[in-house]
Amino acid sequence: MLGRMSRLPQRAAPPETPELHAHAMENLRFIRGAMERASSFTAVPGWGQVAMGLTALAAAAVAARQPSDARWLSVWLAEAVLAVAIGVGALAAKARRLHQPMLSGAGRRFAFSFTLPVLAAALLTVALLREGHTAALPALWLLLYGVAIAACGAFSVPVVPILGGCFMALGAAGLFIRVPRDVLMAIGFGGFHLAFGWNIARRHGG
Repeated sequence: MLGRMSRLPQRAAPPETPELHAHAMENLRFIRGAMERASSFTAVPGWGQVAMGLTALAAAAVAARQPSDARWLSVWLAEAVLAVAIGVGALAAKARRLHQPMLSGAGRRFAFSFTLPVLAAALLTVALLREGHTAALPALWLLLYGVAIAACGAFSVPVVPILGGCFMALGAAGLFIRVPRDVLMAIGFGGFHLAFGWNIARRHGG
């Protein structure tokens, strides 16, 4: 019986048509795109933020001793360059360790959302300096940096938007409450980065 069944002709599988293949590839592209859009960029560097907080505290101490606004501004611009270098380097290192490409869909959205508010802050800084209005700079920097963090945090771990909200609240308060400018900067760029960086490092792998 089994021998006779084995000699029966086997029905061939229907040939794959080009239309069926194209439909399957379209479905795969849709699924891949949906997964990429749903993914979050988790390579936010906690220890990098801790380092940024420490350098900001040092910058606040140095800037407070400067005899002129120009010297004060130069200290904080140097700190901004240093902080960017630390942040980008730490982010790239963590992304490599987590095998999460920085130019992935989530990574691109993270970077784009962060860059636009920072660019707005740079343009407003130049405009205020041309008019000689330096008193509002710390609050402006904190507020728009908070906007940048909150915006890119939509594509990252949940604590990041909270950090952005804290920066925004501090910057908004600085617009209406008289606080020494370097105290304001130390609380935000120093204290917030230290506290939230430690939290991210402890809960999200460094």
